[in-house]
Amino acid sequence: MLNDAAPTLSYTPDDPATATLAGAWQVRALAEGNTMTSITAALRPACKAADHVHWDLSQVIALDYIGAQLLWDAWGRKRPAQLTLAPQHEDFFLRLEETGTLALKKPPKIYWYAPASLLQFKHKMLDHLVGFVSLIGQLALDLGQFAKNPVRGPWKEISANIFHTGYQALGITALVGFLIGVVLSYLSAQQLHQFGGDVFLVNILGMSVIRELGPLLAAILVAGRSGSSITAQLGVMRVTEELDAMLVMGLPHGYRLIMPKVIALAISMPLLVVWTDAMALIGGMVAANLELGLSYKYFIRELPDAVPLANYWIGLGKGVVFGGLIALVACHFGLRIKPNTESLGEGTTISVVSAITIVILADAVFAIIFTGVGF
Repeated sequence: MLNDAAPTLSYTPDDPATATLAGAWQVRALAEGNTMTSITAALRPACKAADHVHWDLSQVIALDYIGAQLLWDAWGRKRPAQLTLAPQHEDFFLRLEETGTLALKKPPKIYWYAPASLLQFKHKMLDHLVGFVSLIGQLALDLGQFAKNPVRGPWKEISANIFHTGYQALGITALVGFLIGVVLSYLSAQQLHQFGGDVFLVNILGMSVIRELGPLLAAILVAGRSGSSITAQLGVMRVTEELDAMLVMGLPHGYRLIMPKVIALAISMPLLVVWTDAMALIGGMVAANLELGLSYKYFIRELPDAVPLANYWIGLGKGVVFGGLIALVACHFGLRIKPNTESLGEGTTISVVSAITIVILADAVFAIIFTGVGF
């Protein structure tokens, strides 16, 4: 068949230079064997001076857009000055001339300090602030409805969230808390031993762990573990349109999704704080025994006198506040995820970073408010 004729190109560099094409310049013929490699090699010397070469395509028996595009790219995306074409092939190159270069223009680079970037950042921050305040207001209304009719409350959701965010986090918080206690005890013991203050290790370790490190460490771990899980769960529900289905069924998001998570974290976080404190103190006690020779009995006996009771209540209060904030931030970003996978990953990352940042800010507020309490 004519369409099966192999494409050929003969080039004579003599004056006048001529490139003669023949055969079928179609995708099926070009794809056979090493035809494309040989054609590309033959085009290379002829295209070095394409404008001074007479291109004779009158012997081409068949041509399609793939063959025409191959020649068009070789000519530098323009028609050579000397070109002989069969009339039936003229339309291919006319279309290519009309189309031109299909390259997308790069958007202009906008720096973060540009007025447009700062204005966009301001709008985003205001949008998030308004959305977060609205979420807190809706939570207050849902808690009021729950208090009026607790029998019909989402108890199963609360119980399930306590299990996932509290019980399943015991392992990682115990491990990290124990190791932090060991590290803190070793570092403190080396400094105190230089001044003969070995007995004050209990005071330093107890105050730092129970008042600050325990609640903060537990909150950071929960924000990275449970906060990301909550955001991803709501995001997947957005992608799979489950959130829209809930609204159609008359199930409000706040009462069935957000409030149970906030209550569950507000309950489980203080318990995780106590658990993390205990593991950190055990780790510190073991390190103190190995480094300074302080007995376990002495450590346990001196701990209640070294740490006033108010510090325990401050730590538990931090746990309640941190848990509620983590759940609210996770739900806020989870509900804002768009129905695509890219937004899901981005929203989860922002949620974790924002939750940890807000927890640290809240801890600073606690430190300022309770400056003279518990010492």
